[in-house]
Amino acid sequence: MSGDAETKPRRPKGTGGVYQRPDSPVWWIKYSRYGKPYRESAQMTDKRKAANLLKNSLAEIQTGTFVGPQAERVRVEELAEDFLREYRINGRKSLDDVTARWNLHLRPFFGVLRAIDVTSELITRYVDSRQRQGAQNATVNRELAALKRMFKLGSQSTPAKLLRMPAFPHLKEDNVRKGFLDDAQYRKLVDGTELWFRVLVECGRTYGWRVSELLNMRVRQADLTQRVIRLEPGTTKNRDGRDVFMTDLVHAMLGACILGKRADDAIFTRSNGKPVRAFRGTWERECTRAGVGQLVCAHCARPAQDTSTCTHCGRKRTRYTGLIFHDLRRTAARNLRRAGIAETVIMKIGGWRTRSVFERYAIVSRNDIADAMRKLETSERGEIGHEMSHAAQAAPAEVPTQRIN
Repeated sequence: MSGDAETKPRRPKGTGGVYQRPDSPVWWIKYSRYGKPYRESAQMTDKRKAANLLKNSLAEIQTGTFVGPQAERVRVEELAEDFLREYRINGRKSLDDVTARWNLHLRPFFGVLRAIDVTSELITRYVDSRQRQGAQNATVNRELAALKRMFKLGSQSTPAKLLRMPAFPHLKEDNVRKGFLDDAQYRKLVDGTELWFRVLVECGRTYGWRVSELLNMRVRQADLTQRVIRLEPGTTKNRDGRDVFMTDLVHAMLGACILGKRADDAIFTRSNGKPVRAFRGTWERECTRAGVGQLVCAHCARPAQDTSTCTHCGRKRTRYTGLIFHDLRRTAARNLRRAGIAETVIMKIGGWRTRSVFERYAIVSRNDIADAMRKLETSERGEIGHEMSHAAQAAPAEVPTQRIN
């Protein structure tokens, strides 16, 4: 072969190249970033398409959006590990909840997949699968929120682990609770109950605090002299601290509840002095007595008098349905709004960070609407009466009357 034989022109430095491996029709691309070489299969036999893939990779390097071929090997399980680690590091209170959602539902469906394989269509299939299992839309939304957070953390990591984010749907939630406790029901509920129960219900319906926030309170957080209750930062769900003033009733009841206790003692204790940790049985019993809840057969859902055998189907298992303690948050939001308190203040008292969440609690009852109509009617009557009085004063003293033949 002569030295004048034609040779292929070399590609300019920094523009990479395309090539084939021996005995394989598939094209590969090679390029470098900050001196680090990359080689990856184009997974195609068309050289022109492989060259276009190379151009895309070089463009990503120039624009700073390059993540590299390693992102294609990242599995959803790896994203989940990063996600749960972030929750542990930041001490998030919902760690147990998201761990259970991952292990029970998300992991069996997505765990073995690569992140790049999770498409919007696949997520839709997951939603359909969960709904067929009887999961409510609100439950599925919480699971999708956890999965979306995994992908978000993966895209924000350095270096980024993901090439793209799939679309995550948000399902309409029709099972939002609407219960609240009116004044007459409240009196029936607390009548004849122990002191700790009465104070707990009163604080719940006054401030809208979560049951965990109330049960964890210590005597030092209730300043009877200044009439202030303090929830310390880090002890609430959103980790924000709150200070509220006591009403006369809360002041009197809390005073009786903490009498003789030390600063670090729990405020809510039973008659034997033990702190109240959980009171589900007491709550269900008192709500059933007050008529705001009832026991039903777990099988046929018909009302049951007690935990004995159901008179309808002969089964023995019952469950409670009706008012729950969390409904007192809704009660407090409604009562504070009816009192004319600014919504920003109500959100601060109850610990609602966003207006969208607050609106789910600040319900309006039929009585509220009736009261509004009565106030409107009274206002209109007053304005009409004032206009008629003003017109009468401005009219002539004698008005001629027309004679009827």
